Amino acid sequence: MFALSQLQCEVIGAVTATDPSSFRAYDAEAIAQYFRWRLWTLGWRVFQILWWLGSFALGLQLDRWFKRETINRQRRAIQLRTILTNLGPTFIKVGQALSTRPDLVRKDFLEELTKLQDQLPPFPNAEARAIIAAELDYPPEEIFQSFSPAPVAAASLGQVYKAQLMSGEIVAVKVQRPNLRPILSRDLYLMHWASGWLARFLPLNLGHDLTLIVEEFGTKLFEEIDYLNEGRNAERFAANFKSDPTIKVPAICWPYCSHRVLTLEWIDGYKLTNAAQLEGANLDPDQLIEVGVISGLRQLLEFGFFHADPHPGNLFAMADGRMAYIDFGMMDQLDQLTKETLVDAVVHLINHDFEQLGKAFVKLGFLTPDTDLDPIIPALQRVLGDALGAKVKDFNFKTITDQFSELMYEYPFRVPAKFALIIRSLVTQEGLALSLNSDFKIVDVAYPYVARRLLLGETPALRQRLLEVLFKDGQLQWQRLENMLTIARGETGFNVIPTAEVGIRYLFSEEGRHLRQMLILALTENDRLHTEEVQRLWTLVKDDITFDRVLEAAWGALAGYSLERAEQVVPVVGDLRQVLKV
Repeated sequence: MFALSQLQCEVIGAVTATDPSSFRAYDAEAIAQYFRWRLWTLGWRVFQILWWLGSFALGLQLDRWFKRETINRQRRAIQLRTILTNLGPTFIKVGQALSTRPDLVRKDFLEELTKLQDQLPPFPNAEARAIIAAELDYPPEEIFQSFSPAPVAAASLGQVYKAQLMSGEIVAVKVQRPNLRPILSRDLYLMHWASGWLARFLPLNLGHDLTLIVEEFGTKLFEEIDYLNEGRNAERFAANFKSDPTIKVPAICWPYCSHRVLTLEWIDGYKLTNAAQLEGANLDPDQLIEVGVISGLRQLLEFGFFHADPHPGNLFAMADGRMAYIDFGMMDQLDQLTKETLVDAVVHLINHDFEQLGKAFVKLGFLTPDTDLDPIIPALQRVLGDALGAKVKDFNFKTITDQFSELMYEYPFRVPAKFALIIRSLVTQEGLALSLNSDFKIVDVAYPYVARRLLLGETPALRQRLLEVLFKDGQLQWQRLENMLTIARGETGFNVIPTAEVGIRYLFSEEGRHLRQMLILALTENDRLHTEEVQRLWTLVKDDITFDRVLEAAWGALAGYSLERAEQVVPVVGDLRQVLKV
């Protein structure tokens, strides 16, 4: 009797549970409470999923039985992409997420999933207008002077109209698909339920509980469909790049926004994949590539707040040469420790210190703390040994991703969700750049930027990483410093004076005491003055060195120091003070 009454209470609770259309954030427990007893809704959806995925699994099994796996490999990859599209928005997003997970998906499927388009046929205009009226309390004709009769773009989560406000501004109006939250909630509930018992049967290196992956995915997906959150992301992104004349972010029209409607400044631009349009507008593809890559690196290494979905539909070239970013639903944040550990990993890679690189992978979450690194270190050296060495011109993220996908099956690597988004961002940007210039090498742009960042050393963390690159076993690596200066200058040149100003300020600080000692030892290492090395460095920077510029840099660096501090660093200043009676 008790069991029956408890069951009845659960059924009643499910019936009265909050409708998923009102959910603003992903809540697995609340979603489960709503769907647990809606068996007809769940049953029909399970049938659809099993039908499509079952046909795919059957095809794979038939290929094994008839020894046609190699012949049909590309066909099956295309079939998987088509099935995920047919299953709707949730599964399109699943496919996009899997396209950056070499720890979960075979390489041949990965390549096809990267082509998964975030597009679906548009939903009826009448429904879109009804959503606007319900969300903004007025029908479109009372808000806008004009409103396009059909959407200008339709994606898996919403569609976009071109409109004009009563005040005259041209805007883009983004309207969410009807019943999107209930649809996503239903599919996420089924995924969460299935992950509880499916994980142990999957021959995949998940590294941790599959349900956590589903929850991470659900959290990011619900953030993406909250248009007020997207508006806030856009404004934060714009604030980061406010002093960058190469980046444009559309302004948000807040009075005409809600959780399901987003109104923002209209961007007139050219698709980066349309070479004819770019040529007709006299836009330089190589310059656009550099703008895109540098802005991507700044997002990761400076701001820690990055656009995780920079595909061709979200980036536009403007007539004045600026790069316009749109669609800020999929963003993520890196904390300071993660950024510093990323720089550590780059430094260890430059130094070919693969033991420390393995430890950095543990800190970043690619390996668990109890992982035995002894067999992994040689594998890292095999895969990454030439990445930044003699074959630097052959370096690209796609190659590294492909090589790592092989390691994923041999060793207990996993890709944390945050880094899956970073990988997606980098690989997508690189692919976009290659569509503009097939000979493009991301390292040609990324290397000078990273070198300049290290040489400038604006933060203690960056200064420490620079020292780790330039000094090995207490000895200055002259060749590395020369290479870094050469790379930093690049084709456009690198003004050494601001760097010198930062360096002088650092040398005269308490933090720089150890470096002063190391530099003196380096100049007299092995009982000789390293005049030849200094001469080579002078050849690199002499064009930047003029008396006025050096004096200005020195004054800027020393202006903040008292005479007492200068006397501590350079004792002769004390004698000068006595003579001048200062």
